[in-house]
Amino acid sequence: MRYRKGSQRPDVQKATRSVDMKYEELNNIVFDNIRDFNPVHTFECGQVFRWRPEEEKGEIYAGVAGCNAARIKFSDGKLTIEASGGDQEFWYDYFDLTTDYGAIKDELVRNEPKIEKACEYGYGIRILRQDLFETIISFIISQNNNIPRIRKNIESLCETYGEEIGDIEGKTVYAFPTPEALADADEEELSELKLGYRGPYIIETAKKYLEAGCPTCREELLSMHGVGPKVANCIMLFGLSDVAAFPIDTWVRQIMTDMYGFADKDVKGMQRFAEEKFGSYAGYAQQYLFYYYRDRSL
Repeated sequence: MRYRKGSQRPDVQKATRSVDMKYEELNNIVFDNIRDFNPVHTFECGQVFRWRPEEEKGEIYAGVAGCNAARIKFSDGKLTIEASGGDQEFWYDYFDLTTDYGAIKDELVRNEPKIEKACEYGYGIRILRQDLFETIISFIISQNNNIPRIRKNIESLCETYGEEIGDIEGKTVYAFPTPEALADADEEELSELKLGYRGPYIIETAKKYLEAGCPTCREELLSMHGVGPKVANCIMLFGLSDVAAFPIDTWVRQIMTDMYGFADKDVKGMQRFAEEKFGSYAGYAQQYLFYYYRDRSL
């Protein structure tokens, strides 16, 4: 598969399986024989902020991946993608269709039986292969923020600094801004977009990204403005595909407290537990636990 420039894959063994792929027509890509996938689970588990359901049942989602506007539909194992761009390889990689999530869930449950209900509840989660720069900025914006506001902040940023890439249901869609565009952004304008204290972080992070290149490890991420341990772990998992990363936010702390008896502030103990019980699949475990607990608590 094609990987992003500057990104690194974790040195772990991953279960893989194949699916049937074909084009039906230009910009209409179909993947058949897909298992362990559900659009609601994948788009609503807190890993991505630019996809919206078009139907109450959640079968159809519209959104943006990289510079491509798209509408996706999933039914009876068939994933159909109508996109403004992106070839078969791009979307295959984006939805992580090479990974056998069934085998991963089996391994997680063998090592930690308590996670079984979470794996069953969020059976259709797949960890998307997102653009690294977009992931960095998105999770800087996510700090001390709720998901509706995060989405609004990101869309405002894209409308102001991103390039027009298409139209979905009569609404103009914009690509995520480039590092160059955000490095030259105006602090006052970012403030008007309701980004608050995050505005200067966004500008300084974009400048550092351009100067130092793509970060490839946690230490490099932590050197960026506005990136703390939790945000760094989110970026490792969702931007660098380090599936051993285990981000701990408010929800995960509550999960670890309720399910395993940890003190609320014992983040180091939670991290050690995740390393011991979930190992190189800790990122998958985090997503199943997060979605199960947050969704049932809403």
